[in-house]
Amino acid sequence: MALPKIGYAGMTHLGLCSAIGASSKGFDTLGFDTDPALVARIDAGKLPVVEPDLDDLLRDNRVRMSFSADPKALLGCDVVYVAPDVPTDDTGGSDLSGLDGLLALVLANTRPDAVVVVLSQVPPGFTAARQRSGRLLYYQVETLVFGRAVERTTKPERFIVGAPDPSEPLPLAMQQYLEAYGCPILPMRFESAELTKISINCCLVASVTVANTLAELCERIGADWSEIAPALKLDRRIGAYSYLSPGLGLAGGNLERDLATVVRFSEEYGTEASVIRAFIGNSAHRKDWALRTMHEAVLNKVPQATIGVLGLAYKENTHSVKNSPSLALIRYLGPWALKVYDPVVPASAALHPNASGAASALDAAEGVDVLAIMTPWPEFKLLSCDDLAATMRGRTVLDPYRVLNPAAARRAGLDYRTLGVA
Repeated sequence: MALPKIGYAGMTHLGLCSAIGASSKGFDTLGFDTDPALVARIDAGKLPVVEPDLDDLLRDNRVRMSFSADPKALLGCDVVYVAPDVPTDDTGGSDLSGLDGLLALVLANTRPDAVVVVLSQVPPGFTAARQRSGRLLYYQVETLVFGRAVERTTKPERFIVGAPDPSEPLPLAMQQYLEAYGCPILPMRFESAELTKISINCCLVASVTVANTLAELCERIGADWSEIAPALKLDRRIGAYSYLSPGLGLAGGNLERDLATVVRFSEEYGTEASVIRAFIGNSAHRKDWALRTMHEAVLNKVPQATIGVLGLAYKENTHSVKNSPSLALIRYLGPWALKVYDPVVPASAALHPNASGAASALDAAEGVDVLAIMTPWPEFKLLSCDDLAATMRGRTVLDPYRVLNPAAARRAGLDYRTLGVA
């Protein structure tokens, strides 16, 4: 039996990474987008997203991967995923207009027997409200992670599928495609699948918030969170893969969107959601750690300080700056001179009148009174603490993610500040 041809519509992070992953499983795959210029760049191998190993994955499977801006190309596909990234505003609200427009275009340019699947993250009720007579429209939960998209799209833990009738078998082409990944397939009603995605993220937020809350307490009582977290990971009820590293609040947009969705639905239906509001409040408090610490340690004492900032992306191994803690910090540093460096994100993203881009991490530290390591890029781990001490004018280093070795930093004479320890 011939393999079905798979299409992905929307060549932003979600659609592009998922499409390349599909081709790696042996399926002829079409990447469709309405932007001809974007399609041309991708077709030429110039990917608009930064993901470890994604370029190699495309190169290795290029013979099965095609790209087009012509909607008629979708007619050759047996399964089409509608997968544009859904933008969010500063309050976590989603703009679904682009997704709706692309979904309508896909439905108008696919065969009646083709399976159309909404892969973008949507609120409960979205897919059921867009069912059309005579069309096969499904929903599937996306679980990509920025910086780990290749791993997540080629080795998924499970597929969560929203279906019109979860007791009925999935369409053959969709079943054949999903089974190629060798993981469990969980059909359920549309609203359950849509809420499952939000439930996953709420559980992740709970772990993050517990870590941030108790790590801050460690900073006051003399405990060290890095000693506590390994004990928690050995507890089966918590687990080895728990999100237990303290950080600077939530970032990236997806987690914030789901918290905002739960709050909105709780207000609409009269349910109790104070714990979700507490998650949001804790995130806002923790995001200000770097600013509070910088003022306390340096800025209140050195009014004309020069500040070095390493990292602009919201996390390592991605170009995304959505809700970046680094940019949140920089917004409040208007009066001071900045030197910034990120391996991927240009210095112009800082949007700071007194910021200058540096050629390297060590260059960004030269002559600064305080250095903040705001994104845990792997290359920052290679920095020598002795070199930093010799290069900086001041001695204060803010390293919330413990990129540097704390003992080495202190041996070098640095005033080293991190999360989870006094």
